[in-house]
Amino acid sequence: MPGPDPHDDTSRDYEQFEKELLAQDRDATSVDTADVDDTTAQRLVNDPVDADVVTPVPEDHVLVHEPSGAAFDSTTQLAVFHRGWTAGRDADGEDE
Repeated sequence: MPGPDPHDDTSRDYEQFEKELLAQDRDATSVDTADVDDTTAQRLVNDPVDADVVTPVPEDHVLVHEPSGAAFDSTTQLAVFHRGWTAGRDADGEDE
């Protein structure tokens, strides 16, 4: 009796389908930070500064993200970090 027909094997199709689904899941849960321009970053930083989440340190020219202790010299970097940090905390179900 001959073996199974190799053209009937769909395991590779299934593996590819799983990879595509995992990629879609990652895309759905990731936070898009590419759209943070200077104006948006300024707004995203001013709100946490007002809420005492970010502390400006003028003599060092940095902004300190208080919950994590990370320091940034760019409002855009801080805004992107805070957006990702907040999304990560929200995904974990933790309160700020």
